[in-house]
Amino acid sequence: MKITRRTFIKRTLAGIGALIGLNVFGYSYARYIEPNMLAIRNHEIINHKIPRNFHNFKVLQFSDTHIGFHYELDDLERLVAKINEEEPDLILFTGDLVDEPQTYAFPSRLVNILKKLEAPKGKFWIYGNHDHGGYGTEKIRSVFEQSGFQLLQNEHTSITNGSESFTLAGVDDVMLGKPDIKQTLKNVDEEAFTLVMVHEPDVASEYQHLPIDVQLSGHSHGGQVQVPFFGYLVTPPYAEHYVEGHYPMDNGLELYVSRGIGTTRLPYRFLCRPEISVFHLKTGEHP
Repeated sequence: MKITRRTFIKRTLAGIGALIGLNVFGYSYARYIEPNMLAIRNHEIINHKIPRNFHNFKVLQFSDTHIGFHYELDDLERLVAKINEEEPDLILFTGDLVDEPQTYAFPSRLVNILKKLEAPKGKFWIYGNHDHGGYGTEKIRSVFEQSGFQLLQNEHTSITNGSESFTLAGVDDVMLGKPDIKQTLKNVDEEAFTLVMVHEPDVASEYQHLPIDVQLSGHSHGGQVQVPFFGYLVTPPYAEHYVEGHYPMDNGLELYVSRGIGTTRLPYRFLCRPEISVFHLKTGEHP
């Protein structure tokens, strides 16, 4: 059908208007909507090394809240309520509580909110690069100590349930801390199921031949903005190879990378919803 000049102009203007509208919507969505669309990502970890007393044991990971950068205490309070609704047995925080510790006021309410997190087998945390940055090392440690969290900094502990246990370990931040994986795993029983928290995921390439069964990481924010046909827009150092989700590694290591909760540098998320991760431990059959 022949298109008149007038129709062509009208359709062209309508197309331009629609494109502008989509851009405006896209900005509003990425800035104000998706950052608040919390996802709960469930994973099953099946391993013959998981003791029978830990079958259906629930481990919850949250990461990268970056409080102070477009993420406030009211947001954290809602997050804590969501986490408690999941009724986890164990809660793990994998780094970057506050975006800029050097400028953040650290109100007492922060401690009071984190205290509300409930897990019968404990609450543990590790340092991220923002936690060490801006002279935040001792400030962040104090907040978590007052909140009932235990720090794992190049060390491990045993999580017990009845007469059985598994190993939980934590490595200091790779970028700004003093990570020491050998010290972390010193005297660990290689036959025991071992879960390690490391803020930066890419070190899994180095750790995959060590006696580790699961590595939980954050840091990447899932790229924060994902563009169709292009991929992740921003991947920080040490989160360029493993950005989100589950990665089976060599030697049986299972790497899980969380998209995290907050944002940094730019307050946007697009096709990359914030998330908490819930891991359901399952006792597998011996190979």
